[in-house]
Amino acid sequence: MNGNGRRIRGSLLAGGNVSVLRGTCNRTRRPREGSILVTPSLEAGLYDAIVAARAVVCGSGGLTGHMQSLCRGRGIPVLRVDEADLADLVGEVTLYLESASIVVGPTASTRPVTENPTLDDLGSACAVIADLQDITTINASGPNAARVESFFIREEFLCLALGLSPLDAMAGGPADITAYGQAVGARLCGFVEALLPGQRLILRMLDLRSDHAADVTVAAPVAVEPNPEMGLHGARWLLGSDAYRDALHTVLSTLRKHLGDEADRVTLSVPFVRDETEYAQLRAHLALPGDGALSAFIEMPSAVHATPAMCAEGVSELFVGIKDLVQFYLAADRGNHLVAGSYRTRHPAVLDAVRRVVESARTAGTPVRVFSLASDLGHYLENLPAPDGYMMCTAELQQMLSPRT
Repeated sequence: MNGNGRRIRGSLLAGGNVSVLRGTCNRTRRPREGSILVTPSLEAGLYDAIVAARAVVCGSGGLTGHMQSLCRGRGIPVLRVDEADLADLVGEVTLYLESASIVVGPTASTRPVTENPTLDDLGSACAVIADLQDITTINASGPNAARVESFFIREEFLCLALGLSPLDAMAGGPADITAYGQAVGARLCGFVEALLPGQRLILRMLDLRSDHAADVTVAAPVAVEPNPEMGLHGARWLLGSDAYRDALHTVLSTLRKHLGDEADRVTLSVPFVRDETEYAQLRAHLALPGDGALSAFIEMPSAVHATPAMCAEGVSELFVGIKDLVQFYLAADRGNHLVAGSYRTRHPAVLDAVRRVVESARTAGTPVRVFSLASDLGHYLENLPAPDGYMMCTAELQQMLSPRT
């Protein structure tokens, strides 16, 4: 403790647009606009409080958890500190992002500093978004906004923003399934209307792990799995759900009804798919109208090695999910800070996997895009063959697109 207040040091899980910020701690689960949310852990049930916050301080979690990614996309800094230090975070505090620390009590006046990354050669950029606000943010970035060819959103983030419980809807009968599909479709219509000419939207179909599903489910049974990351989710769950197939058809018919041919600006992507066999099975199960485009995420080792076969099977596009690839290649849980030292986004094995996917896709003539944190982009540009484009979170991409001053 000193005249400038007590300084608590931690680890930065997500950065923001300023290096120093000050605010009042919010220790409740209720949204308080512009506050510093203080919580033991980030979870889906805190969505409203998170998006209203100026920053988040938590006691657990890793660099690339889902809610950390949501914060990164929104430009909401996340600082992890020891859980024992959370009790001291009351009243006014100041976050120093460059030193990954927080000061409790009086401080000298602070001046926000805007960071301006200067990385080029993005290719056909794809923005990873959490809601409609992110599209308008990117497209208001100036003339460089046209470099963003596509926007990618997870269906579960749409559910959070709309207050939907997907498993409850799927278990509720035809009326609930239809209502779910109409709500998601109507929301996507608003997204399409915000696009610039030449831009498109990729919807990653529902991928609720059992532990995340439990946070947003009221009545439907949710399986308790010993290892949800490797459990019944992604393509595995989609294959077993006729209700989701029906909901998806309602989404697509809602888009077509309200947008006409503009509905083609929305394409679908398969999450957490194992190989070409699983991809083909899911495509048949979904019975997409008009043999529509269906892309896929490469985020596990088996999919890396199946890339040539998936391209031959007719996958329309590939997205390389670095965050999951790292955890499965290195056996390091991306949400566990205790193994953060083993979670390396530049590990040679990970880079070799990405290289294999990009080269296989290019040989087949299949478009391929690679997710990257801003801190890794320069390294990837130097050490990987060029994909068709990179995927980045909204806040990090916006910094690269905004005109320099």
